[in-house]
Amino acid sequence: MPSVMVRRNDEGKLLFYIAKKDLEEVITAVEHDTTDAWGGTVTLGDGETFYIDPISPPPAFPTTLRFRRVE
Repeated sequence: MPSVMVRRNDEGKLLFYIAKKDLEEVITAVEHDTTDAWGGTVTLGDGETFYIDPISPPPAFPTTLRFRRVE
């Protein structure tokens, strides 16, 4: 379960960054992205998917969270 920095870029899109892998990708889809909860399955621009239990209330970005890779 990697620690992931999630932040917004200048265009307002969420970025997913894993320092140990030097991986930075735009988040293209989030299963739960409402004012009540954020998380679930997260899809990146390169097609990889990760999972985090939905967080309520949604976190303020930037933040560091623990995700699991979805096979």
